[in-house]
Amino acid sequence: MSLATPAAAAPLKGADLIARLRGAATPRSFAMAGAITLCVCLAMWLVAGRLPPGAILAALLVAFAAVILLGVFAFASEHEVLSHEGFRADDIASALTEPAAVAAYDGHVLAVNAAWRDAGGDARRLPRGDAAPGLFTALREAKAQGTGRALVRLGGFDYEMVVSRLGEDMALVRAASQGVLGNGLMLRHEGAVQAVEHAGFLAAPETVSDLPEARLDAFAEAAPFGAAVVKGVDLFSAQIEDFNTAFAALAEKTPDDLTGMDFAHLVTENSRADLKEKLKSGKAGPFDISLSVKSDRALQVYVTQVAGGFSLYLFDVSDQKKLEQNLVQAQKMQAIGQVAGGMAHDFNNLLTGFKFRNDQLLLNHPLGDPSYEDLNGTRQIIARAEDLVRNLLAFARKQTVKRVTLNVGEMVSEAEVLLRRLVREDVKLETAYGRNLPNVHVDKGQMEMVMMNLVVNARDAMRPQGGGKVSIRTAALSQDEAKAHGWSEAPAQGAALIEVSDTGPGIPPEIVAQVFEPFFTTKPQGEGTGLGLSTVHGIINQAGGHILIDTAPGQGATFRIFLPVWIETEKPTEAPAPEKPAKPVPKDLSGVGRILFVEDEQIVRGIAAQLLRQRGYEVLEAADGEEALDIIEAEGGKFDLLISDVIMPGLDGPSMLKKARPLIGDVPVMFISGYAESEFSDLLEEEKNVSFLPKPLDIKTLAERVKEQLAA
Repeated sequence: MSLATPAAAAPLKGADLIARLRGAATPRSFAMAGAITLCVCLAMWLVAGRLPPGAILAALLVAFAAVILLGVFAFASEHEVLSHEGFRADDIASALTEPAAVAAYDGHVLAVNAAWRDAGGDARRLPRGDAAPGLFTALREAKAQGTGRALVRLGGFDYEMVVSRLGEDMALVRAASQGVLGNGLMLRHEGAVQAVEHAGFLAAPETVSDLPEARLDAFAEAAPFGAAVVKGVDLFSAQIEDFNTAFAALAEKTPDDLTGMDFAHLVTENSRADLKEKLKSGKAGPFDISLSVKSDRALQVYVTQVAGGFSLYLFDVSDQKKLEQNLVQAQKMQAIGQVAGGMAHDFNNLLTGFKFRNDQLLLNHPLGDPSYEDLNGTRQIIARAEDLVRNLLAFARKQTVKRVTLNVGEMVSEAEVLLRRLVREDVKLETAYGRNLPNVHVDKGQMEMVMMNLVVNARDAMRPQGGGKVSIRTAALSQDEAKAHGWSEAPAQGAALIEVSDTGPGIPPEIVAQVFEPFFTTKPQGEGTGLGLSTVHGIINQAGGHILIDTAPGQGATFRIFLPVWIETEKPTEAPAPEKPAKPVPKDLSGVGRILFVEDEQIVRGIAAQLLRQRGYEVLEAADGEEALDIIEAEGGKFDLLISDVIMPGLDGPSMLKKARPLIGDVPVMFISGYAESEFSDLLEEEKNVSFLPKPLDIKTLAERVKEQLAA
């Protein structure tokens, strides 16, 4: 039966004729007949000048006959019109579980189901008011195009109404969205279902005799999501009876295999137990579910009870889940970055204290002293700790990047000494340097960390097989050669190649695209953080380069790093300026001046102030910005130099300076911080005579900078 093409009109039967005659014999029809008779009699009297009784009787009979025939043959009832179309309105509306109505295109309601009445649609016309324009636009679209949609308020709740053409004179209107059902409001016709839900959701069929029929309608058959009907008292022992194409595709089964299958066999054991527990809540869904299929889709299911079984609606939410995971990963990255930056800042303060104390001891125990070697070893340990802090700040993107021009070969050669210490005796490290290697403009410490991470990963990958070989190769590439090697956006001046390869098991193809993602690791729990390669990727991108992977199972992995060749730009020749005598590096680091030292970390503040006092300076100390302002006001701003930390509790350094500037005038200011200068440079855009010194500090650097600032 086609709902879009009306069937041929059926001949009237005797029972239908009698029913129509009864329906036509109404007070309204008698009134119409009387009016017609009166008009005819008046016309005859005006024309003939007289009115015979026979004419009056004839006119009356003709009028009644015309009205009755018009009612019988010209105007069919609502149900008869639908019957001529091949179906009944009540049957269509009652077959749907969601609120539904059959209506004419003028808004006149022909039939509704129980859900529509419970939702507040008792009127004989479609909802009016603010919803009328959108709804009647949807009716026009349905008549012209087959379907239409509109947002309509029905009984105090908003629904997305879907209007479908049933014929030339009528349409089916369905509340397609969850509406009141999604808000958890029980409709009166759902009383039996609610009773079953309170009893544990799964109940005997005889308690739900008034539930909808267990079958798929035409809309479910063509739905883009999975829909199925399973027959049985218990969901997990019920058999799949009917399903649409989308359900079979998600289940990865042929129709023959799927028909009659127990629903429990389609669901994994863990998911089956989880779903059974969730169904006890009495809700229909959505519930996460895992099917026994090869593909790794994220699926959600809705379960509703029907007569003799259950209706299942299956949705593929893989894209949604992936977006959620990406959001969680981004939030993790932000959180770990903040934590790493904070830890590095605090650790820098401790390292500054260590360096100050160690440098002071080295001054008291110079070369030749028995304690010199031990103190010098402590200084090397502190230097390694500084490298770790720089790595932590690089990951948090809060490191002060110090780019210098380096030859690729020299850079790798210097790092080779450190890299050989990282590999074990069962791992052989080989290097191969190409000819005419170019210069690159990078941060040396960051590039050392890149090579260190790649070598350590290669070492760990070869551990299960008892060792192997790690090779580092460098080469100079032209633009075309770089593109041929995989860098499609290679610059015109060419690229420097650093290639780190191993003889390990390789990387499985299914995870190659994930190795640079934060927190992704194939190492056992507790052995890897998943941050090494993501940091490598960030450093290379920050340097304007590119990194890619070439791997195959059983053939090892090769990481190719491309860095743009650095070309020194020639400055326009100018008249040579008169040579100024170079400033001699001061050997005497003592001096005279009044300094305010602002630092919230007592270890750094106390030691630095003590060392500066030993060199002849007058130093006042403040633990935070507020205390510094109090001291400046009390001393009348009479200071020769202000040294301040940037990040402090309460009032930070830049904010403190803005308030103190009217009191101290053009006094030079030196900021010290474990964070990158770029983190707070925007706060000092209008400030002059300001310098920056990164932590961790040492005595010599601090004393030299103080003397330079005071001399300036």
